[in-house]
Amino acid sequence: LECDLATNLVGQPLVRQQVMKAVKEFLENQNPVKPLVMSFHGSTGTGKTYVSSMLVRYLFQGGLQSPYVHQFSPIVHFPHAERIEQYKESLKRWIQGNLTNCGRSAFLFEEMDKMHPGLIDVIIPFLGPSWVVYGTNYRKAIFIFISNAGGEQINEMTLDLWRARKDREEISLQDLEPAISKAVFENPQSGFWKSGIINDHLIDFVVPFLPLKRHHVKQCVISELVQQGLEVRPGVVQEVADSIPYFPEEEKIFSSTGCKTVASRISFFF
Repeated sequence: LECDLATNLVGQPLVRQQVMKAVKEFLENQNPVKPLVMSFHGSTGTGKTYVSSMLVRYLFQGGLQSPYVHQFSPIVHFPHAERIEQYKESLKRWIQGNLTNCGRSAFLFEEMDKMHPGLIDVIIPFLGPSWVVYGTNYRKAIFIFISNAGGEQINEMTLDLWRARKDREEISLQDLEPAISKAVFENPQSGFWKSGIINDHLIDFVVPFLPLKRHHVKQCVISELVQQGLEVRPGVVQEVADSIPYFPEEEKIFSSTGCKTVASRISFFF
């Protein structure tokens, strides 16, 4: 996993460091006091879903297809605000049932910024340090929350630091954490709004994904060409990278969509 993150995750040293530390410590502990809870934040195309799928690929045979890996998307699984009580009940039962089957299960909650406020709080009993809930020891489970919330703040801070001549690689978690917390946990539109998960400090690691620069996008283009079995031509790499929108308007430093649209653009230039 460490090697794969180092080779294939472009431009996210903070993420690599945080995720490896979290997973290593957690898996080496025979008796963890609570499940591992991580929250991934950043704008589109910066690698949040990529890292979570890479993580479960190494931890579970079959990766995302494993019967012990469960993904939730608010748009797919919890679309109607008026049915929130029903969703709460079924989500609680689903997690409880799956942890009874296997205490080492992983639960991925995508697009937390689109989750109905209040819904996620039903899983609080499964995240804390109590020994047993509903007759099941669930403290070896892994929960990952994925969210675009906080992305704007991370981008702004990265831009400010760039303008202050601070290298992107020098940015620390301490630089970003207050801004993410404010954006994510104090926002009425967020799935974490007034959530007990935040108030009870149940998230172990807040992992920020930084915006990607042009040379990172080029790295994504190269690895996508290799993956598709195509020849890596410098001209094509340059053209694909140039076709992507960058911000801010004048300086055009960071990719607006990260590496998200790279794969679909390659066919236009080949």
